[in-house]
Amino acid sequence: MSKKPTRNRSSTPARAKQPPRATKRHAAKPPLGNDKRIVEALEAIAAHLGKQSATPDAGAILASADAFVWHPNGRLAPVPHVNRVELTLLKGIDRMRDILIENTERFAKGLPANNALLWGARGMGKSSLVKAAHASVNAMSGVRGRLKLIEIHREDIESLPLLMTILRDSDFQFIVFCDDLSFDGNDASYKSLKAVLEGGIEGRPDNVILYATSNRRHLLSRDMIENERSTAINPGEAVEEKVSLSDRFGLWLGFHRCSQDEYLAMIRAYAKHFGLRMDDAEIEREALEWSTTRGSRSGRVAWQFIQEIAGRLGVKLSA
Repeated sequence: MSKKPTRNRSSTPARAKQPPRATKRHAAKPPLGNDKRIVEALEAIAAHLGKQSATPDAGAILASADAFVWHPNGRLAPVPHVNRVELTLLKGIDRMRDILIENTERFAKGLPANNALLWGARGMGKSSLVKAAHASVNAMSGVRGRLKLIEIHREDIESLPLLMTILRDSDFQFIVFCDDLSFDGNDASYKSLKAVLEGGIEGRPDNVILYATSNRRHLLSRDMIENERSTAINPGEAVEEKVSLSDRFGLWLGFHRCSQDEYLAMIRAYAKHFGLRMDDAEIEREALEWSTTRGSRSGRVAWQFIQEIAGRLGVKLSA
């Protein structure tokens, strides 16, 4: 019996190896209509963000209000309502009032005027006088709102050069006001103020004047001056450098504690202005008792007493 011939597997032709299929798939492109909608949406978002980031020019901002607060990032924040006392209600400071009004009026009309330092006793109306003087002069026929008041905080003094750059080319006149200005410890920011007041290569712009209030005549604490005197190689020169800061204010106005008569005059003027109906003898007795419990007599103490009486009588203290 014959055997069937066995098939030789090795003789079978080998199949050609197929190249491996690509495993990475390309994302399908969205239809053309989708592309158009995406582009339009992105353009709308960009336009909206552009409107939000756009800021009006300095001229438009400065024309929007009479007073501003300066922020060191370069922003001037308008103040729609300034917290101030009417000039006629400031009693016991007649001489300082007249001098500051005259200086401010000259400056507002483009004439030479001095930077002013108002120093002295607490609560005697230093900052109130600056704000009242600005309002009074700004309402004069020859000024008509061209005088702007800009408050800069003590801790932002180093940004003064940037503020001067913004104000230099403006058509307005500016009072840059710093309330309660003083320097302690190793604070060197006073050098920025010195450069702006006098001595900087650019100097103070002709349309800018600086008004500052302080409880210290030389703006420096006694221990700060003594420390400079004890550690410096030449004590006299070191102290002279820091004391010279107040010398750069051409106008010094000193405020001192008021007398009893001046204190009572403030009380009567406030009571009459706001229509507080109370017996004169009674209001005088209570006002003196109020000042005794506070340990001082000042315009601030007088105003605090008037708020107490008005609240008791149910009278609102409106301007």
